Amino acid sequence: MAYTDFDIAIVGGSGPQGKGLAYRLARAGYRVVLGSRGAGRALEAATEISQLPGVLTQIGSAVNEEAVARAQTVLLAVPYEGHDELVRSLAGNLEGKTVISCVNPLGFDKQGPFGLDVAAGSAAEEAAGLVPGADVVGAFHHLSAPLLLDPEADLSHEDVLVCGDDASAKDRVMILAAAVTGGRAVDAGRLRLARQLEPLTALLISVNKRYKTRSGIALTGVRQPALEGSAA
Repeated sequence: MAYTDFDIAIVGGSGPQGKGLAYRLARAGYRVVLGSRGAGRALEAATEISQLPGVLTQIGSAVNEEAVARAQTVLLAVPYEGHDELVRSLAGNLEGKTVISCVNPLGFDKQGPFGLDVAAGSAAEEAAGLVPGADVVGAFHHLSAPLLLDPEADLSHEDVLVCGDDASAKDRVMILAAAVTGGRAVDAGRLRLARQLEPLTALLISVNKRYKTRSGIALTGVRQPALEGSAA
């Protein structure tokens, strides 16, 4: 197993979603390394996040390959375009790790956003097929990047829906999800349900545009005990 010195590597860490999740994880005390195609972009993003209030840990930066090698949990926060090629290029370092996918395959036309058809069923399932030795979990699809990066934004009312086939990996990701929002993580079932979670983002984008807001997901009627432990 590769030497690791960070809790979580974020591939696409210089993008809005990656930076937002990195900030919330660093506020919760996790050691995060941001990955990007260029080391300079990763360093710029890490410096930006480190200057935000409430950060408890030093944030690392590296090119994607190095970032993935340095952590046991890897979060994919990248656009769907080029997803297949990127995951293939990182496959060797992803083996044996927990891989979190928040990738949303979306398209846009004159009628607005819509979910793309993915041959594997979903981006998360595509990643699982490309790296069969990794435990792939789908999560964080519906959290607003601007709200994640806003130090004053309270996300505790939002639910993070988590799907995956490995129960232990899913439990670890649910702990991370609760740390990110300060609220609930909900076990949404098997990884194949990412086929429903990913395109649901298009619906939220449509609602946000119509009502000029940043909507999220909250489920009613779900009761569960608080999560305990660490995902490190």
